[in-house]
Amino acid sequence: MQITFNGQTKEFQEGMNAIDIIKDFDKDALKNALAVRLDGEFYELMAPLPHGGTLESLGFEDDEARHMLRHTASHVLASAVKNLYPNTKLAIGPSIENGFYYDFDVEEPFQPDDLQKIEKEMARIIKKNEREERFTLPRDEAIKLMESRNEPYKVELINDLPEDEELSFYKQGDFIDLCAGPHLPSTGKVKAFKLTSLAGAYWRGSENNKMLQRIYGTAFYDKDEMDDYLARIEEAKKRDHRKLGRELELFDLMDEGPGFPFFYAKGMVLRNILEDYWRQLHRKAGYEEIKTPLILSRSLWEQSGHWDNYRENMYTVKIDDQDYAIKPMNCPGGILAYKRRLWSYRDFPLRVGELGLVHRHEKSGALHGLMRVRSFTQDDAHLYMTPEQIKQEIVGVYRLSEKVYQDFGFPYKVELSTRPENSIGSDELWELSTNSLREALEELKIPYTLNEGDGAFYGPKIDFHLQDSLGRSWQCGTLQLDMNLPERFEMEYTGADGQKHRPVMIHRTVLGSMERFIGIITEHFAGAFPLWLAPVQARILTITDRVDEAAIKLKNELEDAGFRVELDTRNEKIGFKVREAQMMKIPYMLVLGDREAQENTVSVRNRKGQAFNDITHARLIAALKAEVDSKSLEQSADFQQ
Repeated sequence: MQITFNGQTKEFQEGMNAIDIIKDFDKDALKNALAVRLDGEFYELMAPLPHGGTLESLGFEDDEARHMLRHTASHVLASAVKNLYPNTKLAIGPSIENGFYYDFDVEEPFQPDDLQKIEKEMARIIKKNEREERFTLPRDEAIKLMESRNEPYKVELINDLPEDEELSFYKQGDFIDLCAGPHLPSTGKVKAFKLTSLAGAYWRGSENNKMLQRIYGTAFYDKDEMDDYLARIEEAKKRDHRKLGRELELFDLMDEGPGFPFFYAKGMVLRNILEDYWRQLHRKAGYEEIKTPLILSRSLWEQSGHWDNYRENMYTVKIDDQDYAIKPMNCPGGILAYKRRLWSYRDFPLRVGELGLVHRHEKSGALHGLMRVRSFTQDDAHLYMTPEQIKQEIVGVYRLSEKVYQDFGFPYKVELSTRPENSIGSDELWELSTNSLREALEELKIPYTLNEGDGAFYGPKIDFHLQDSLGRSWQCGTLQLDMNLPERFEMEYTGADGQKHRPVMIHRTVLGSMERFIGIITEHFAGAFPLWLAPVQARILTITDRVDEAAIKLKNELEDAGFRVELDTRNEKIGFKVREAQMMKIPYMLVLGDREAQENTVSVRNRKGQAFNDITHARLIAALKAEVDSKSLEQSADFQQ
């Protein structure tokens, strides 16, 4: 067979593996190789290649190769656990985003101190550089092998696999595991790893099954890269919105209301600022705002399809012996508002927004602070238009979304998802909708990723993925074309021809949900919100009680100018007051002593540690106002002009 590698072509015997082939071309090319692609198809380095073609070496930067390294690391973990705790029974051990885990059935639960011991044994296995050998067995022999090794979970997995499924195993030293692969050629390729945490996990995710012990870890090809990743994880722990929400008295989640957030006074200030900002932007963009009921009848949810397809996630209630549901989404109520009258094509485009409170029953294990809750406010909007207006409205939604993400300092990526297999609607309407989305993105010169077949069943969509200050990605905004609900609800408008037509409907969010977005920006800014968002923008700190009257006067001046201010007149040292204000991440600390009170000035300290002395009240207000009006993400107030 002919193999082309790095521009060279040579003849090789069919069935040779990539290790020997690459070695023949260039020994140094094997150094960082983890896997290969042959004419685009992924192969292990030690797998026999079935035919000739173009061979490409893959390193850790390749997604599949990276997952393969981490999956191999999970086997090293399982091997180490079996060496240290021979009576342990193995469950499953996949690679996951940024790492891997393995589930074990152990006699005594693992403790955090055990991780260090397991890591030491993993390092010993990796240093031995044991070869990974793949082999297959018929079903009855596979079951016998796993029974002989006292692995009942593996036996269960084998019995549940289809009859025609190939049963493959991987062996490294004395360790054998049922596994479809792929793997690295040897354990030594796992250059850097770290076990990160312990958790409980039900076998196969069912609460009816036994609780197992799960060990999480991460693995990299380069230790420096792993250290950078772990440093980001530590920084993420410091920025955890649940922790900051309590410390900064913004919000909290309590056992008495799992998944139902509490917002405190400062959290409500932040929330109201966001809602006011949202309303101002939408008024400028030609949206009208409505509010629809929280509880609506079963017949509405049957018509929308939610009662049959989403009921397990809905909270229901009986009123006057009739079934009702607390809304899990705003669309059906918005459609009822649309149907209150007959619309003309001259009324279009019609843009309707709603900050609508919805409730969805999420499993308790899926709840996570404000990121996954049972009660949240969606910044929904529904746009109604003629087919000819689709592209212009998509462009409008995009520009509004872009403005929001820029104001909060989020880089973002765009993804276009196309028709799935279980779609509804005509081919012509799908083609029109998808082309409209694509043409709008291309007209805006927006780079995007195509996600084939991942659209909603009722229409294609555009998703916005935001990147925060730690490099994490969050899917917030979405734009979906809907061909389902206008048909289900027999929505109409009168066209230029005097006939009745179905409107085109766009569902759209920008923030996604108010609660989740607050969680995201809390972590993005580490609780140190820019001045325009900060619940408390300044705190006045007195050095002596002789200046209390002057401090109250300054507070009134600032509040009259529209600022959110606190006053600290406690009989404490000024250094203590400053440190406490810094802990609360207040943007500006205004220090008043005898001289400042006498001269109607103030000493200003910002969160970055900069100090400005002898600032007049007028200059202070002007500088703070300029920073707020610019929506600056940095402390930029100029007190020296």
